[in-house]
Amino acid sequence: MTHFKTLSAYFDYMKLPRPEHPMLSVLCAKADDFLPCPIENSPPISNDCYSISLKKIIHGNLNYGRTKYDFANGALIFIAPRQVLQWDNSVVFEQKGFSINFHEDFLKGTELAYQIKKFGFFSYHVNEALHLSPKEEKQIESIVAHIETEYHNNQDSFSKDIIISQLSTLFKYANRYYERQFLNRKELSKDLLYQFIQQLETYFESGELQEKGIPSIEEIAATMLVSQRYLSDTLKKETGKTSSEHLQLYLIDEAKNILLKPNKSVSEVAYELGFEYPQYFSRLFKKKEGLSPTAYREKYKMN
Repeated sequence: MTHFKTLSAYFDYMKLPRPEHPMLSVLCAKADDFLPCPIENSPPISNDCYSISLKKIIHGNLNYGRTKYDFANGALIFIAPRQVLQWDNSVVFEQKGFSINFHEDFLKGTELAYQIKKFGFFSYHVNEALHLSPKEEKQIESIVAHIETEYHNNQDSFSKDIIISQLSTLFKYANRYYERQFLNRKELSKDLLYQFIQQLETYFESGELQEKGIPSIEEIAATMLVSQRYLSDTLKKETGKTSSEHLQLYLIDEAKNILLKPNKSVSEVAYELGFEYPQYFSRLFKKKEGLSPTAYREKYKMN
């Protein structure tokens, strides 16, 4: 797989206009124009750049990671460095909107270099894009207009700070709008929780628990065709608990049933549930239930 270490090399490969800045590019569609078209197809590639794009008009499917996504109007997409991209000539790249690309080193020495790692949407799959309302779209476009103006100005000692500040504002608004999207998609959140529990039940019933141990959230999310971060964020907004917490609660519920079997030791219960170390199982059980597995068993016997 080809990996591009510089923004210029990536744009040369894509056959897009060379960036005016070695580590930053801002492309915006004006009036009746479309954004510049990249090459028609590409095998899997990656680069060291962040990308923020508002896709308004596009036809065809783009593979992003393992997921195919059919773009819709007003979809705001965030791509982190070293994500894998692939597309073929079934995609028609006629689109309005904007595309901001910057090398990760562009943020070095700034507060945003640390803040950007906290924005979960850079870890989402493309089919988990942010769908903007018309009002939200105008707000984002106004911020991008400021970035574009500064990008085309003669560079001075203030330019980078101003652009970084506007990018930070854009990310904060995106965070706010994702909150709205989570709240407005409660049915999807409930469906994700149901699918999550179903995947756990299937895994437990298959006998893989004893053979492979407790599944990772990443493995479960991949089976559900969503990103790990999006799954956790969606469940957190809807239920108040992350995917990891739901997994732990499921394990504890299973543990309670097994602990009531008198012929099972606490260590055997732990191993049966996929825990490599019984001590970790006991600590987790006590943290969630307020008493140790042994104390739980004794309390049940007394009742």
